[in-house]
Amino acid sequence: QVQLVESGGGLVQAGGSLRLSCAASGSIFSFNPMGWYRQAPGKQREMVAEITTGGSAHYADSVKGRFTISRDNAKNTVSLQMNSLKVEDTAVYYCNVAHYRSGIKYDYWGQGTQVTVSS
Repeated sequence: QVQLVESGGGLVQAGGSLRLSCAASGSIFSFNPMGWYRQAPGKQREMVAEITTGGSAHYADSVKGRFTISRDNAKNTVSLQMNSLKVEDTAVYYCNVAHYRSGIKYDYWGQGTQVTVSS
């Protein structure tokens, strides 16, 4: 059983910053990768950023240079620093963690946190 607790969403003006955090707990020792996805109204969920245990990060083109993902392996936490926010960043953001067992990938999702960017 894995539990994900997200925090840090909210309302911010365009150009502002927010930081999202997610803490994973449960019976799994470590997760790889850990990341953030988002879903805007009427759109499919999309990957925002992912980071491996070794610290290798991957970003969606739309957030490169503005968002930074980081993780603490010892605490099983992942954070997303979002700067220069745009109205189009408005979405529900979901923490995602994964682990592999016998070659099978298991995904776990947080409950989602709303990020609203006003113009």
